[in-house]
Amino acid sequence: MHQLAPKLYNWASILEHDTEAQALATSQMPFVHPHLALMPDAHLGKGATVGSVIPTDNAIMPAAVGVDIGCGMIAVRTQWTEDQLRTGGANTLTALREDIESRVPLSAGHYNTTLTYTAETRIGELEDMWAEMDGVPLDVVTGGPERYAQNWEYQLGTLGSGNHFIEITVDEEHRVWAFLHSGSRGIGNKIAQHHIKVAQDIAKKYWIDLTDNDLAYLVEGTPEFDHYIAELNWAQHFALLNREEMMDRVLEALATYMGAEVVEHERINCHHNFTQKEHHFGRNFWISRKGAISAREGQLGLIPGSMGTASYVVEGLGNKMSFNSSPHGAGRNFSRSKARKTFTHDQLREAMRGIEYRDTDAFIDEIPQAYKDIDQVMDDASDLVKIRHTFHQIVNVKGD
Repeated sequence: MHQLAPKLYNWASILEHDTEAQALATSQMPFVHPHLALMPDAHLGKGATVGSVIPTDNAIMPAAVGVDIGCGMIAVRTQWTEDQLRTGGANTLTALREDIESRVPLSAGHYNTTLTYTAETRIGELEDMWAEMDGVPLDVVTGGPERYAQNWEYQLGTLGSGNHFIEITVDEEHRVWAFLHSGSRGIGNKIAQHHIKVAQDIAKKYWIDLTDNDLAYLVEGTPEFDHYIAELNWAQHFALLNREEMMDRVLEALATYMGAEVVEHERINCHHNFTQKEHHFGRNFWISRKGAISAREGQLGLIPGSMGTASYVVEGLGNKMSFNSSPHGAGRNFSRSKARKTFTHDQLREAMRGIEYRDTDAFIDEIPQAYKDIDQVMDDASDLVKIRHTFHQIVNVKGD
């Protein structure tokens, strides 16, 4: 860990100049206190750096939380071993992958056509949660989640695209886990975009000078702030339930493949794009983790690598200067457009050798070489977390 500026501390040994400049600008906002913590996977983001932990006093920057509110990971350890998975299934691993792909809608804009019983139950929970916002001063804003997305119910249990994935993976003891990464989908994105614009409109109205419009903020105690927090909490819960719903479907596919019900031995579900109020350095702050997970002492979390590289179950060490946080993944080294210009389909095939995946050039921008070295990221995070389990993929599922 190194101090780069009076209010900027950094854990990343690989840090691009523009990423550092962006984090520095965020740290200089007057309500960021006592300092911003850059995680080992830090890279350039929209408004605020991905891989940053931002404590704020009586204000929140919606863009510093991110547009995929509540994005995160879930992992379940099953009773099976790698040998049982490879030899005990009635079909091939390709059949398992295709069954998962048939149960979980993939790619941006792809939704459920019908709802499972478990999805309906979770939607009911979200409807009740939204109804409890009645006491929040919403000004002229009225209506339920459908004001943001008419089909929001059908988004629950869908993966999306980009770096979101589903994997069947094994740990260092060759035990089989189901593992996936996703967030609050289109509904969360629209909620985030709405409140980012509200904050920007306020800045414009009151002639607030910002180095970046995406640093626009909402002040605690205002109706706009209360409205954002209420819908933020709802979207974070949507994301958590979305992962739970997808995991149910993945475990059903795995049970069908193995010919027996899944016995869960462990389950971990954590956000890495979220805000909550926490107590640090003797005071309460809003802690926005944009591409970072909570890592209180003893708390379990999940840090994925990339397609074809290791991922980790970690235990938090409660590092005070990081606000009890750790990285959320490998972090990009190449933008998506640059990765597509740099790498080839054959290089992707080589990187995915031995892993069952859908062989398409749509995933070139997700090639492992487009990301930072996960081993270096984990080494940089050695005072933030300790590794409990190391995953290596057997099956990978992604959306275009």
